[in-house]
Amino acid sequence: MDLVSYADLVVELVNTHDPAEDALRDLDSLRALLTTRPHLLGRLTYRDLEAMRQLRQELRAIVEAAVAGEGDRAAEGLNALLIRHPVRPALSDHDGHRWHLHLTEDGSVPDRYAAGAAMGLAVLIGEKGLDALGLCASPECRNIFFHTGPDRSQLHCSDHCAKRDGGQ
Repeated sequence: MDLVSYADLVVELVNTHDPAEDALRDLDSLRALLTTRPHLLGRLTYRDLEAMRQLRQELRAIVEAAVAGEGDRAAEGLNALLIRHPVRPALSDHDGHRWHLHLTEDGSVPDRYAAGAAMGLAVLIGEKGLDALGLCASPECRNIFFHTGPDRSQLHCSDHCAKRDGGQ
């Protein structure tokens, strides 16, 4: 498995925050977030919900530091997450796929989510650099995203936001 793919967990979680309506408002919304990641599903408590909200804030702070050019602060935050949520890789050949690398899945749902998100973000930054991270320029949005093009000139998280801002 491509460990960079775990970085998608960062975008999925951080972009649940909207000042108008928090998309991570209750246990049902947390379950909805996790439906695309069945390996992360498990018994959820309100403590898990609070832990996921805290993780969301920490990940946003890391991305914002990176976008602001504060690499040391971004690395410090990410390293702290990696220490608190250690990752243990394991070989797997599930569902008829060839042997490939996965992250082990033990601990609470927030711990597993944090370990995967932190590892994926660390690998992404290691491979593509801090400037691979972006913050939508639309004042109504402010979602985070990963730059997809080589020139890193992308200003918006989506075509919708770019059009809303006049196609900039």
